[in-house]
Order: sequence, then structure tokens, then C-alpha cells
Amino acid sequence: MPEFTAKDVQALRRATGAGMLDAKRALEESEGDVERARRWLREHGLASSGRRSDRPSSQGAVSVMVDGPGAIVELRCETDFVAKSAEFVRLVEELTQAVAAKGEQAAAERQADVDELKVTLKENISVGRVVHFVPADGAILDSYLHIQNGRGVNAVLVELERGTKELAHEVAVHIAFARPTYLARDDVPASEVEAERATIESISRKEGKPDAALPKIVEGRLTGWFKERCLLEQAYVRDEKRTIAQLLGEAKVTRFAQVEVGA
Repeated sequence: MPEFTAKDVQALRRATGAGMLDAKRALEESEGDVERARRWLREHGLASSGRRSDRPSSQGAVSVMVDGPGAIVELRCETDFVAKSAEFVRLVEELTQAVAAKGEQAAAERQADVDELKVTLKENISVGRVVHFVPADGAILDSYLHIQNGRGVNAVLVELERGTKELAHEVAVHIAFARPTYLARDDVPASEVEAERATIESISRKEGKPDAALPKIVEGRLTGWFKERCLLEQAYVRDEKRTIAQLLGEAKVTRFAQVEVGA
């Protein structure tokens, strides 16, 4: 029998929305391999597509700043009560300022402050993801921070060439809500594309689609999959008749980062 635990079943249920017995069978069929189990559930119509918004949440806060270099820092904790406390929010903001000024290593240099806050708030607290952008010559950085219950929960940095700060901010707002994983289609690893292609083909066959039509159906669904994940192909959240590529015009997004509590 494949080796997995009840916790593995529960984690797969939370990540996919599948029932307990379906999650258990998926792990059995996949010999305990979680990614294969997720695909099995999708192929059998028992799970969502697994976008980040479907994943379970944890607690914490994020902060972002753009002052020359840009920075995002995530500080993790166990409860919402601690995450929105003044001391917790103040520390994540201080860490972000330090990272913007000195680089990613600045967060680790403040470990003593994190440890002190653990004692003060009586909760496990740790630094999560840390981002540091030094803009290229002539490039523009801007950011967006979504605030909930008094603390940041969704932070975005965008670097833009041949554009304006206002445009960079608009793109950052879009990213916060559309949650792209990649900038462009060419950035998606080939192995990920092929795995999705195989999954789509399996789903289409189970739906009874004719063999002659399968290539066109698969490519059409794969295009939709790219549009969900690739920033430049996404429909702009304020005007869905335009893509982000069309919104940008002559401007170019060179990179972006998103850090969301629980993602």
C-alpha cells in the first residue's frame, strides 16, 4: 500500500476541494504523490484547477515600500489577533524598510527582534518571503498593498520600462487581484505545460470529445490556462476587453513580485 497519512488526505482536501474518500483514493492511485493525486482528481472532475486562491490560508502580514529600491517582507504568525496587533505590524514595516535599504539579508539581521516579539506576544513568529528589487537604469518601480483589518495582506512590486509610475501602479493593482504566476507564456516551464496538456487531453477524452477534434480542443483550453497564469495575456481587471499587453502599449514589464498572506 502507498504510504500517506490522514494529514496528507486532509491537506489534499483543503487544496482541491475534493471529498475525503476521493482525496484518499487519489493518493492511493498516485502512490502517495501529491501532485499526481491533484491531477487524478482534476481528470476525474473531482477538484478545481488548483489556482493559488484555492489554497489554504495562514496568518501574518506583509509590507511593501518603494524608495529607490523596492522591498516586500512577509511576517508569519499563528493567529489573526497577533497579525493585526500594533507591535506585529510595526515590526513588518521596519523589516521592509531595512530590506529596501540594505537588501534581503537585512531581514535575517533582525532575527533578535523577531525572537523578542515571540516572547512578548506568546506566539510562533517567523519571517516569510522577502523580495528586494533594485531598478535598472531608467526603469520605474511602483507597488500596491491591499490592507485588511489594519495590516497588509497582499503586496505587489512592479518594474516597468518606457512607462509611467501611474501605469506601473495600475499593473500592480491588477496583479494583486488577478494573481498571475508568470510574466509571459515563454516563462512557463515546459514540463508544467506538458503536464497540463496531458491533463486537459485526459479530461477531454473522458468528456467524450471526438479524437479528430481533440488537438483543437486541447490547444483552446491550454490557451485559457495560459491566460489565467501569464500577466501579459490576462484581461485587465478594470476593462476586460483589453489584455495587460494592450494596456501597456510601448511600455514593458520587466519583472514583478507578489507576496500574499497564506498563498
